[in-house]
Amino acid sequence: MSEPALEVVGLRKTFGDFVAVDDVSFAVPPGGSLAIVGESGSGKTTTARMIVGLERPTSGTLAIGGAPPSHDRLGRARQIQMVFQDPYSSLDRRQKVRDCIAEALRLHSRLRGAAFQERVDELLDMVGLDERQGRALPRALSGGQRQRVAIARSLAASPKILVLDEAVAALDVSIQAQILTLLSAIRRETGVTLLFITHDLAVVPHISDEILVMRHGQVVEHGPVDAVLDYPADPYTRRLVDAIPRPGWVPRRATAFSVLPTEAGELRSP
Repeated sequence: MSEPALEVVGLRKTFGDFVAVDDVSFAVPPGGSLAIVGESGSGKTTTARMIVGLERPTSGTLAIGGAPPSHDRLGRARQIQMVFQDPYSSLDRRQKVRDCIAEALRLHSRLRGAAFQERVDELLDMVGLDERQGRALPRALSGGQRQRVAIARSLAASPKILVLDEAVAALDVSIQAQILTLLSAIRRETGVTLLFITHDLAVVPHISDEILVMRHGQVVEHGPVDAVLDYPADPYTRRLVDAIPRPGWVPRRATAFSVLPTEAGELRSP
């Protein structure tokens, strides 16, 4: 049996007397997808930030592929990447899309010359962006297109794990569907492991195999998506499930999100 792509044991984070994350443990297999859900202040984003190395755990251990994460910042970045909610703030507004992706690839790859340019083309194509969009500045793109750029830039490092922190929360429903479909396709094609941080249970069945529910920094429920959402055991999880917009909440049996090609090919005026 292979080692988990990501294993977290007893993770804890305190800020003075405040306990933000308390004894969180889970494991995600290679190529798997786990959603961490909870309301604002539940500790889910702090957990994600510790995993990618943006926060130092107060206690607990992390393992990537059965080994401690790299202590070197660049080495850690090649193991695990993070995509944030607002891609515009994380992109250089003066850089064209292609240059933004090329800069990340140059940092994490030894490719040069024609092979380098071919890989940039491949990354653009992987996220559904064309040559015209590659020449655009971020302000000329829609929100969904900017998130595609952020995903492509993260994939330039060829990470084992991709952490998505509320990565579709700022998008409207139809564009959310496209990004979730894209991420599922990338997961199938590359074998990358996904850690999906969200407050929105409605999107979870379309991206994740398992779900971990957090409240006040602690895990209150953890298991397969179908089991947890169809038969929530904890009262807090039941309240979250009850808050899912109706009518007709049916988890994995729901029709898969369809890709709407109009957004991917759209350019907005500056």
